[in-house]
Amino acid sequence: MFQNDPSTALHSPYPIHFAQADFQALKEQIEGGNYGQIFVLLDENTQRDCWPILAPILSPYSPHLLQIPAGEDHKNLQTCQNLWTQLLQKGAQRNSLLINLGGGVIGDMGGFVAATFKRGFDFIQMPTSLLAQVDASVGGKLGIDFQGLKNGIGLFQFPKMVLIYPPFIKTLPPAEVRSGWAEILKHSLIADAQSWPQLQEMPPLQDMDRWQQIIAHSIQIKDHIVDQDPQEKGLRKLLNFGHSIGHALESLSWNSPQPLLHGEAVALGLLAEAYLSAQYLQLPQKELDQIETAIRPLYPSFPLAQIPPNSFFPLLRQDKKNEGKTHSFTLISAIGQGQFNQSIPYTEEDRIWEAVAFALGG
Repeated sequence: MFQNDPSTALHSPYPIHFAQADFQALKEQIEGGNYGQIFVLLDENTQRDCWPILAPILSPYSPHLLQIPAGEDHKNLQTCQNLWTQLLQKGAQRNSLLINLGGGVIGDMGGFVAATFKRGFDFIQMPTSLLAQVDASVGGKLGIDFQGLKNGIGLFQFPKMVLIYPPFIKTLPPAEVRSGWAEILKHSLIADAQSWPQLQEMPPLQDMDRWQQIIAHSIQIKDHIVDQDPQEKGLRKLLNFGHSIGHALESLSWNSPQPLLHGEAVALGLLAEAYLSAQYLQLPQKELDQIETAIRPLYPSFPLAQIPPNSFFPLLRQDKKNEGKTHSFTLISAIGQGQFNQSIPYTEEDRIWEAVAFALGG
């Protein structure tokens, strides 16, 4: 099912490359771009684990390093302001280039900073986490969190390229690998039933050949959808399966002793929204059981008592897809058959709460 990986996985409005050890595609982009200055955005983790791999490639271009603290709690306007200030102080111009070396936080925020500074300059997404490689770096969504809302401020802007180096995932702790795996499962659940049997278990991390095949295949699914609907007017909403409830759970967890990773929250969202799919779209019980078996053992739960309805539903009602007093979900009628714009009125929130309880084992 999974295709052999070409050096360039896809070419949409921008190329998506699988980098080789010499990072030739990156060097060609820099040399052909006639850039005045090169900036690299990273955090303490990627500076320690990933920058030593990239530094010999970029040293001839004398890049400026911009470091921010790791973590979702720094994905905000204050961090952006600090980055814009540094860019001003270092003389960044519209012929500059920003390379975002990191996970989803670095890519989302770095792209947002580049796209808005002096009305925008070029940026390259170089995702180092599995989640960012298969999801966050692809599709041109950029943004930051605002007033407790996940990605509450942002825009659509394509990078000059996405450069994926699968060995970066060897630097990740197991929880981060599982976080990315949730998005891979989601892509199969919404659009590719044929790959589902092969995704019942994660491959061992040392099997880089299979990981590269899985990553490329997952990107192909997402990019095919985005190419048809880049501004999320319709079909691209399929990619939100698991995210409406997942984002609300993630936001609520930020004040807990152990906040959920994005992919962990999405995994719980997948369970909850699969449950809703069985209630509203007659997803077969056998397939709901398969989804539960594939997801529940891998991911931590979150105490149901810590998310009372009067905290959960105000966040869920802020979902960007909602209209009027109706929740708009992406659900699945069968594995591989996503259905967007599935409306559940606020008057039926008790059924949504049942789905949340199911996901959390409550």
